[in-house]
Amino acid sequence: MSDPTPVFGDLCEESEQLDRMVAELRSEQWGLATPAAGWSVAHQIAHLAWTDRSALLAVTDPEGFKGLVEKALAAPGSFVDQGAEEGAGLPPGELLERWRAGRAALDQALRAVPAGARLPWYGPPMSAASMATARLMETWAHGLDVAGALGVTSAPTDRLRHIARLGFRTRDFAHVVHGLPVPAEPFRVELRSPAGEVWAYGPEDAAQRVTGPALDFCLLVTQRAHRADLALTATGPGADRWLDIAQAFAGPPGAGRAPARKGAAR
Repeated sequence: MSDPTPVFGDLCEESEQLDRMVAELRSEQWGLATPAAGWSVAHQIAHLAWTDRSALLAVTDPEGFKGLVEKALAAPGSFVDQGAEEGAGLPPGELLERWRAGRAALDQALRAVPAGARLPWYGPPMSAASMATARLMETWAHGLDVAGALGVTSAPTDRLRHIARLGFRTRDFAHVVHGLPVPAEPFRVELRSPAGEVWAYGPEDAAQRVTGPALDFCLLVTQRAHRADLALTATGPGADRWLDIAQAFAGPPGAGRAPARKGAAR
């Protein structure tokens, strides 16, 4: 990605859209349950605020960030939940201001990262543009959970192109975290954007292929919907296996969501 400016701007827009969703909530609405088991609206925003602060530390103090990685490795099953739980206990106004301040500071820091620099993370090191893409992916995914709790629907936008590209690029990572061999064959992914365009990744002649709506692919790789509830088609055994384990976020394998008819689970 030669010019990272678009993803920085899109991350800000995605955050502002979610901000508008929660800015005027009553205190009791912050406690509403979301589709993520055990997480309220407050937990979702607290998680975003916590992760933004982690990303800011990775950008501004890489050595200090190593301490967070060590904590994550020591308690991989509870590390993320602890961060969300701590923030969710704050008064809603304080939590909202903490999230706003953190994401503004991160935006400024990411824009100042020198071209070609690599930033540490819980997964492989990444560029500033990739860091912003990961933050956009999480903001969108957790925003879906908040919308589910509030009973509102947000129309998909072309900002999904960043998440779709990340989902494609994390194919190998998804196999590694599941203890599976990385496929040797190239994959082709062709997605229909919200505007009706085709977003394509991988060689045109690849035998392993995934096709369908970009929204559905993004829901899959963020594990916000079960594959059975999505209109994605896999051609080839490798592509079929990938759709069962796809994961665009760092960390251990996610539990995903159960099919809609069985309810949701984080």
